[in-house]
Amino acid sequence: MRILFIPVSAPTGSGEYSRSIAIAQSLRAMNGGADISFVLNRHAPYATSVPFPSVLLPSSPTFHPREVSALIRERSPDLVVFDNAGRTAQLRAAHESGARVVYISSRARQRRKAFRLKWLPLLDEHWIAWPEFMAGSLSATERIKLRWGARRPTVRFIDAIIPNPSAEESAHVAERYGLEPDGFTLVVPGGGGAHPGASEGPQTMAAAALRLARRGQPTLLVGPHRLDDTAGLRHTPHLPLRDLAALMARARVVVANGGDTLLQALSFRRVCVAAPLAHDQENRIRHCADVGIATGVELDDVALALAAEELYHDGARRAQQEARIAERPIRNDLDTAVEALARLAA
Repeated sequence: MRILFIPVSAPTGSGEYSRSIAIAQSLRAMNGGADISFVLNRHAPYATSVPFPSVLLPSSPTFHPREVSALIRERSPDLVVFDNAGRTAQLRAAHESGARVVYISSRARQRRKAFRLKWLPLLDEHWIAWPEFMAGSLSATERIKLRWGARRPTVRFIDAIIPNPSAEESAHVAERYGLEPDGFTLVVPGGGGAHPGASEGPQTMAAAALRLARRGQPTLLVGPHRLDDTAGLRHTPHLPLRDLAALMARARVVVANGGDTLLQALSFRRVCVAAPLAHDQENRIRHCADVGIATGVELDDVALALAAEELYHDGARRAQQEARIAERPIRNDLDTAVEALARLAA
């Protein structure tokens, strides 16, 4: 089983990479002999710590169609997974090499690309990486293209992908940071990005974490953020994905942006406060807030801290939000993804 992962990768942000790593590690656990490798941007913050063989490029793989296509033809993988990355030439190289091709889209533009008539014959599966109620069901045009196309890729809605640690493992990780399970706030700002205003967004969330800690609320901040005063604030610049999942599963409140971290926390049925770092995140947070499964606020450290503090101390409000999450649960589709890839690669 030879599998090549090609996620979008940049100096900031890691959502696509985290999704790919979670899948790759689960595949390796299922099949220890699987030959798994990655193609990444050498300037990504995780580039030097990838737990799999990787080819590093000067920028994101999408910008290197010739090099990536040549690599695919040279390695002749059984399966290639493109996550928000890929050009027609790269997909064609994979298809012509006999590989099964999975394309993951988590933005409207990438979803439209996957339904282009010239792409449909090149794909075996297209995963839309958001819950259907947020991403929108297949449109009439999309259904017609699937019905009449020369080849019909399987389309799946993938809610969230995250490791699922045991309760004991979660409690052990919380204890490592001096935290009581279900008795702390976890702040995961994310890496920002190239979007207007996003570069300072993580620092704004870090400031909110500091506010919470100063008010005596047990708080753990994840990420390499600049902090002038860390008194009372637990802080770790980096966490392995499984440890992050363990903490998400036992946090009383999670503060995050509107990207993958929000859905991952909701898949553990955690109470969340979210602020957008990009335009598309505004709609996602609004969808969650409208159905009552998350609290959306503006990107402001005072607003974030107040919302998190209120939820932390108000058991009735937490119970109400937890009940809404139970009514409209966000699935952890890691097992579904791994099983689908294992079938394709075999």
